[in-house]
Amino acid sequence: MKKNENKNLKSFTEHLDEQYGIRGNEEREKFEEGFEAFKLGVMLQELRKEIGMTQEQLAEKCGTTKNYISRIENNASDIRLSTLMRIFREGFGRHLRLSVDLT
Repeated sequence: MKKNENKNLKSFTEHLDEQYGIRGNEEREKFEEGFEAFKLGVMLQELRKEIGMTQEQLAEKCGTTKNYISRIENNASDIRLSTLMRIFREGFGRHLRLSVDLT
């Protein structure tokens, strides 16, 4: 099969454009924000497991509850930036660095 022979194949971005509209569209931006929150929860969970820490241990180290850690990991909670930074600083001994995409 030659490259581009199957014209029914779409990129992930093309699929998102069709499903949620193009970037800048309110529905698409809501999707993108939710996806970023999901990635953050997965990153937190993977780091916690890599270190060999339970949710309860992490919560105790950074002064929050196991339930709150679980809600972040499962994308079920809005996260205060100050709390998130404290989780990384006090819970993992690491710093959280943010960036802004200007496109």
